[in-house]
Amino acid sequence: MTIQSSVDTLLTKYQSRGREALLPVLWDVQGAFGSISPEHVHEISHLLRVPEADIFGVIGFYTLFHDQPTGRRIIRICTDPTCALKGADDVLRETCARLDIAPDETTADCEYTVERSPCLGMCDYAPAALASARGEVDVALPNVTVDALLGEWTGEYFRPAGDNRSALLNPRLRAAPETLAEYGDYKALRRAISEMSPEEVIAQVEASGLIGRGGAAFPTGLKWKFTRGADGNIKYIVCNADESEPGTFKDRVLMEHRPHLLLEGIALAAYAVGTDKAIIFIRGEYPKATAILADAIREAQAAGLLGGASMGDDDELDIELRRGAGAYICGEETALFEAIEGKRGFPRMKPPYPTTFGLFGKPTAVNNVETLCAVPSIISKGADWFRGIGSDGSAGPKLVSVSGHVARPGVYEIKPGISLRHFLDEVCGGVIGELQAVLMGGAAGTFLKPEDSDVRLTFEDLREAGSTFGSGAIMVFNQTTDLRDMLKRLGRFFQHESCGKCFPCQLGTQRQVEILERLDAPQAGDAERLMDIGLTMTEASICGLGHTAGIAVMSAIEQFPELFKANGQQHG
Repeated sequence: MTIQSSVDTLLTKYQSRGREALLPVLWDVQGAFGSISPEHVHEISHLLRVPEADIFGVIGFYTLFHDQPTGRRIIRICTDPTCALKGADDVLRETCARLDIAPDETTADCEYTVERSPCLGMCDYAPAALASARGEVDVALPNVTVDALLGEWTGEYFRPAGDNRSALLNPRLRAAPETLAEYGDYKALRRAISEMSPEEVIAQVEASGLIGRGGAAFPTGLKWKFTRGADGNIKYIVCNADESEPGTFKDRVLMEHRPHLLLEGIALAAYAVGTDKAIIFIRGEYPKATAILADAIREAQAAGLLGGASMGDDDELDIELRRGAGAYICGEETALFEAIEGKRGFPRMKPPYPTTFGLFGKPTAVNNVETLCAVPSIISKGADWFRGIGSDGSAGPKLVSVSGHVARPGVYEIKPGISLRHFLDEVCGGVIGELQAVLMGGAAGTFLKPEDSDVRLTFEDLREAGSTFGSGAIMVFNQTTDLRDMLKRLGRFFQHESCGKCFPCQLGTQRQVEILERLDAPQAGDAERLMDIGLTMTEASICGLGHTAGIAVMSAIEQFPELFKANGQQHG
């Protein structure tokens, strides 16, 4: 069979969709052939009416796409902070040594390609890897060893996540995802459709005090109100499941174990804003969650639970699952739109804002996974119930991803207001060794020292302490941790993930890495240079990546100034 005929057969289903089908097309081609050749690009260009140069630009932008031949098996080993603490560098080194290759090379027999990977969202199972074999579904590998990587791949993993007695994490969580029979018949959605107007649903969410759980903390009800009130008959709900920041993995746990909770939350959001179109954009490194959600969507559709006549609604909700391809920047909502539309994930200038001009230029409400998962309980139990958990500025239960030097890493559901000390000691089983620092809020967060451990875990208390809750990521480092090395890894992450659209971020992340790489022998004035770079990125970058790319480094300069002192300054 010729390349042309085989590609034509593979891509027939996309003929009428145009450019927005580009990422799914590229995934199908790469899955079948291992990489995307110039001949493939030529055929795709004719199929979708997209210039070949644009297609090559998209392939080069996303980390998980390959335009050059690879091994039949691709092993991506995470070497970001938490996996590094668990020996990921040794796993990478030994794997390459056994195969007689260097990282990012392919074996002579074309059997294996080994790559160094950014965070895979499995910090609770560090060290982690993502394994791909041509023609097979990707496998996320927990607690990897060299033997496991070079043997038969099995990606089964599950660890109970602590205190799961509230609204989001089911106390019966186990290795298998919650089935529809176990979850129920979407009673919150049934109630909303039969008893409440869309405006009443929005009012209930507003009254609950629910704010975005992805890090931006924007009021959810207000976002829905703006979207519903925007002009236009076509609107979208987009679930941002592109959770890609080192230290953050709570959304992965929700999708893998409570898929129907997420789908019901999406359906409620769609009813509220007035649309029958929803898209879940899920990061490409989450193959298990992707498969589980696809099954759950089919299950809910078959049961008639996504609107339509069986729910007393006019239209059935169409939920499309769209897979990302390895780009942290796509967690920014407008960059996410660009990816769905078949483009490189460059963020857009704001205004206009997504609630008036979002996906395909239509009004769009974007919410992250945890935010949407909070909505069914608000509709079922009421806004007062939700506000009764937590504090005035941090209403409702909150999921926290904890990793690093704790006895029990994982995802925990907390009542905002408990102290960091209590959380680490009582909930997570204590710090392993002597605590040196906590990176609060993830890779774009701030450092807390042991004496800061009595801070309450709320958005407002952490803000007052000069820190951030962010997405709820907590990375714990004991006294054995080389913080200089952690800062270098964070710097490399942001430099790698900068999209390059704006100079402050593109050049700033590069210069930040250059200075951090010499932290073992810092030069006089390096701290001042890093502060200047960080502040410039914060003030002048287009999007949130650049705004926060220097936050952890600037926090470290404030909390651990000795790390940045040149020889001769140590006692000065």
